[in-house]
Amino acid sequence: MDELWVPYLCVFGSALITAFATTPLAKRIAVSLGAIDEPSKRRINDKPTPRMGGIAVLLGLIVAAIVQYVGTSVWGWPVVFTSSVHEGLNYRLLAASFLVVFATGAIDDVVQLKPIPKLIGQTLAAVLAVSGGLVIGHIVNPMGPGETELGIFGYPITVIYLVAFSNIINLIDGLDGLASGIACISSATMAVLATMAGCLDAAALAVALCGATLGFLPHNFHPASIFLGDCGALTLGFALGTISLLNVRRMAGLTTILIPLVIAAVPIIDTFSAIVRRKRAHVSVGQADKGHLHHRLILQQGYDQRQAVLFIYGWTVLLCAGAIAMTQVPVVPRILIFLVLMVGSFAIASHLRLFEPVLRHHYNPDTDQDEIVAYGDPAFQVEEEREVARREERREELVEKLSLKG
Repeated sequence: MDELWVPYLCVFGSALITAFATTPLAKRIAVSLGAIDEPSKRRINDKPTPRMGGIAVLLGLIVAAIVQYVGTSVWGWPVVFTSSVHEGLNYRLLAASFLVVFATGAIDDVVQLKPIPKLIGQTLAAVLAVSGGLVIGHIVNPMGPGETELGIFGYPITVIYLVAFSNIINLIDGLDGLASGIACISSATMAVLATMAGCLDAAALAVALCGATLGFLPHNFHPASIFLGDCGALTLGFALGTISLLNVRRMAGLTTILIPLVIAAVPIIDTFSAIVRRKRAHVSVGQADKGHLHHRLILQQGYDQRQAVLFIYGWTVLLCAGAIAMTQVPVVPRILIFLVLMVGSFAIASHLRLFEPVLRHHYNPDTDQDEIVAYGDPAFQVEEEREVARREERREELVEKLSLKG
């Protein structure tokens, strides 16, 4: 792999320079389209900020792909994006899937799509990628010989996987530089793993994504002059999901599939905790709240934006180092490392109270309506006490039933 450092450096550099240089253009486009994040109760920014930074990231990926193509065709670089590398993969359809997920996010940035149309766009992008051959067909038994053939189930599983990856990055995009930094660290890790595994297409895409996000980060780190927007966050998540699948396509070991989940564990845990938190509060899963990881660090731990982002960067780096370590050991130690990383991560999440509701339903006698109140509102404390009382009452009823049966 020694001959790859020059191509990778060129791909990385072209993506970085393009993303950095075109971010001002993305700002102008966002302002002209009215894609501006105004300060509000549910946002942390205190000034109007354009939100289509994903344009610069996508342009970085496109230029990197052009550089890779020219390098392969003219300069004799190792062949990466051809069907001869991985039989049956159509890279044109894969590129089209990126454009569809970007377009979905861009439309949402401008006109604020409802959840269903937005999900349809993401699903269409994932279907295009799967139609192009990006699908896991078999899972190898990690404990012995044999494998499980997924058959037709491999297609919907892959679609769900890609849609989920798109959204976990989007959901954690709540602080300046957070999503782009996590994507940069994760893609760098995936580039190392893909190079070690000899998956040149995955490595090239990961290197390009790392360069594009690093080039965008100076504009996006606190105080940000532009946000990723949905067009950027969805594209980053989709790209990370794609890279992870390029590493394990067609046939994958079960523990190998765990590695990208470890790399993306921070946004995955944050998303999972949001679902649990909102279910516990009896509100819609799609209901926005200020209970995410970054909110907890700022509102309850007293961190400022930079401190919160750097804390999450450090957490992500530790997980990525663990993911690399998992590839260097046999199966049993690999599972043990995975368990240690996950238990530690959930312990941090529990300490930060990520699973505790920050929204409650509250009956307002003045309006005669059921309202949703947020953490910090006096009505929230009232409903919290009522919920504790209801749980205690149910516990006493259960104890009484059990004693009667006894």
